[in-house]
Amino acid sequence: MRIIAGKLGGRQFDAPKGHRTHPMSEKARGGLFNALGDVVGLTVLDAFAGSGALAFEAISRGARHVTAIDIDKNAITSVGSSSRELGIEEQIKAIRAKSGSWSENNPDALFDLVLLDPPYDQIRPLQLEKLADHTKLSGIVVFSLPPKTDFALPTSNFQLLTSKSYGDALLAFYRKVS
Repeated sequence: MRIIAGKLGGRQFDAPKGHRTHPMSEKARGGLFNALGDVVGLTVLDAFAGSGALAFEAISRGARHVTAIDIDKNAITSVGSSSRELGIEEQIKAIRAKSGSWSENNPDALFDLVLLDPPYDQIRPLQLEKLADHTKLSGIVVFSLPPKTDFALPTSNFQLLTSKSYGDALLAFYRKVS
């Protein structure tokens, strides 16, 4: 796999062995970050890190720090070794945990940008809402979900900014308003 743009653009990284992760396509990843625009200096939560593609892309484009969480041991090992090979290990904190458990144990952790690309066979709306709550006021949360998923954040706390379809992924962008 490769990083699309930024200071690490074109650099390669390894995806974890096995079938437990489904890395976001380069087209969808590019669309996500192009829609976000400037991420320089932001703190990021990647709650279903998998290969680390979103975390690496965020750092490459100037994000200050990424907390990358995944339950899969191979995924977290891969994110750690790839971040060392890319020379960005100080900017990525890779944590092996269930994202829901991490959320419960870190209720005060807030981020400028929250990226949620859960396994498509394990969409849990309540868990996604809890993770979205880790977004700072006026921050952005982005979901990558199967195109036919009927999920939306409560409009009392979040404003839908846009949604875009990229083949097998629907990206939904929200701003936290309260």
